[in-house]
Amino acid sequence: MTVKSNLEKTIANAESVYADLKTYSLETDDQKAQQMFRKLSSSQQGIVETLNSRLEYIKREEPQYDQ
Repeated sequence: MTVKSNLEKTIANAESVYADLKTYSLETDDQKAQQMFRKLSSSQQGIVETLNSRLEYIKREEPQYDQ
C-alpha cells in the first residue's frame, strides 16, 4: 500500500469516528454526555481536516502517490 492509500484509509476511519460521536451526542439524554460527545466530535472534525490537508499536500508534492 502507498502512503496515499494508507492515509485515505485513515481518513475514512477518522470520519467514521466523527460520525459516531455526532450520533452519540444526539442519542443521549444526559446533558453532560451530550456536551462531551459534541466536544469530542469537534476535536475529531479537526483531525479529519488536518488529515485531508496532508493528503492534498501529498497529492500535490508527491505526484507518484496520486496514481
